[in-house]
Amino acid sequence: MFRLTAQIHLIFLTILLVLSAMTARAETARITVFAAASLKTALDEVATQYEALSEIDVVLSYAGSSALARQIQHGAPADVILLANTHWMNVLGENRLLAQGTMRNLLSNRIALIAPAASTVSVRPEAGAPLAEALGDDRLAIAMVDAVPAGLYGKAALEALDLWPDVSTRLAQTDNVRAALRLVAIGAAPLGIVYASDVNAEPRVRLLGLFPQDSHPPVLYPVALHVDAPDEAWSFLDFLAGPSASAAFTAQGFTVLDAP
Repeated sequence: MFRLTAQIHLIFLTILLVLSAMTARAETARITVFAAASLKTALDEVATQYEALSEIDVVLSYAGSSALARQIQHGAPADVILLANTHWMNVLGENRLLAQGTMRNLLSNRIALIAPAASTVSVRPEAGAPLAEALGDDRLAIAMVDAVPAGLYGKAALEALDLWPDVSTRLAQTDNVRAALRLVAIGAAPLGIVYASDVNAEPRVRLLGLFPQDSHPPVLYPVALHVDAPDEAWSFLDFLAGPSASAAFTAQGFTVLDAP
């Protein structure tokens, strides 16, 4: 009888331990990060580093900054927000969707003209560049020029260099900059306009040149927390400005900005 009772106790204890472990896993802290598509390669690495140190799950959602901002306006569950355009972050601030005092510019970037790695085309992003000739019968890959930051910056640069009339009807516009990068990488477009950091993320393209910095507004990446972000999001925000994250961003071609 004693042996049977002991066995029952052992079984009961085992069940409690299993249930406890299951509950602990179910209650693992999690934060959701909405980030501009151009950040994917670097931010994937940063999130992996943070998860290993904190045991907090980081769920990453990438898209064009305008699409992300609209999703957040409609109630999408973002805790940390990292965009490629200050305008859309300011819009979210005006909508009172950001935690007070958390918004700042984290990174900067450059706008680049690219071609497939195997291409022999040679043209630089400068005034008088024969872009139309280099395109032949094809199109210039670029993110949507009226909504997505990379497209907005690219259009501004083309206009400043008086190249816009030559290519304005020859565009292959995409939902985000990484989609434009893919078109060039697979040879579907002979030229593309992306961020300098995107070139480091895709070996199937090569850099033709960087657009002059004064040909477009500064390319800035603001970060902020959602007004309803959990406590865990604050530690991730601090981690983004730390040495490990900074090294990952720098390796991908971003410039890490000093904290204010």
